[in-house]
Amino acid sequence: MSALNPRDIILRPIITEKSVKAQEVDNKFTFSVAKGANKTQVRQAIEAIFNVKVEKVNIVNVRPRLKRVGKYSGTTNAVRKAIVKLAEGQTINLF
Repeated sequence: MSALNPRDIILRPIITEKSVKAQEVDNKFTFSVAKGANKTQVRQAIEAIFNVKVEKVNIVNVRPRLKRVGKYSGTTNAVRKAIVKLAEGQTINLF
């Protein structure tokens, strides 16, 4: 996976109430990343795409949850999230 385009590693930003609060308070941004991506690859991809300095990267694997609508049951999608803390004074405009 090391020869991938940075945009193949960073799939999309995750915009929720919790992630927006983390942006305002701790300068942390949340992204959905490729399944096999590691912290180093995520750091390099974020720095290449947004031209910012990354201080720390945490990765979380979110398991699929069982959902049910009437008699039909299924699961949500599994997601690999990266929570990226930027250096002081750095920011990303996602909106």
